[in-house]
Amino acid sequence: MFADSVLLQGATVFMGFFAIMNPLANVPIFLSLTADDDPRTMRLVAIRSLLLAFGIVLAFVLAGKVIFDLFGITLAAFRLVGGVLVGLIGFDMLHGKQSSVHQLNDEDNQKCIDARLSVAVFPLAMPILAGPGTIVTAMSYSSQGGLGPALLTVAAFALLCVITFVVFVFGRRLLVLCGEGALGVITRLMGLILAVIGAQMLIDGIRGAFLQG
Repeated sequence: MFADSVLLQGATVFMGFFAIMNPLANVPIFLSLTADDDPRTMRLVAIRSLLLAFGIVLAFVLAGKVIFDLFGITLAAFRLVGGVLVGLIGFDMLHGKQSSVHQLNDEDNQKCIDARLSVAVFPLAMPILAGPGTIVTAMSYSSQGGLGPALLTVAAFALLCVITFVVFVFGRRLLVLCGEGALGVITRLMGLILAVIGAQMLIDGIRGAFLQG
């Protein structure tokens, strides 16, 4: 019974991360940022960006309670704001648009041209892989009390980082196999899941606020 509960919680956390990070939809971005790189450089960029993203999420998971206490933030308030943020990202994805927190501007693209490996830090690790939505999701899941949820959150994100690395490395083959149409469907499906997750976070936040009052 306990094992089933842990597996269910782990699957929920993993799907939340998967929906918001969306490795398949990020393949075209990764390929465009590493278009002029050889396979070894592409792998190096993928490894560095994912290690940095994991480090960012791990830091927020470990320091989540400290941040709450330092700024006097309640979990209910965090879930309310997080629900809105995650829901907005999902809403954009439902309409086939890239969320503004993941979008690259002309200045970003120029920086990528000037320094190839710098894309591992910006914009890949932050904000594409470990953007505001990912951080909000990590802190929300890990702040449910005890060491168990925190470890589960870190493990789920670590697994997703491994999967994302494989997807990035074989990105060109996947893009040919799936096609642009299939990627559009996947993006909208992930957007629907994100919108539902955002709504659930809002419900939990409202419930928590009333219980505190």
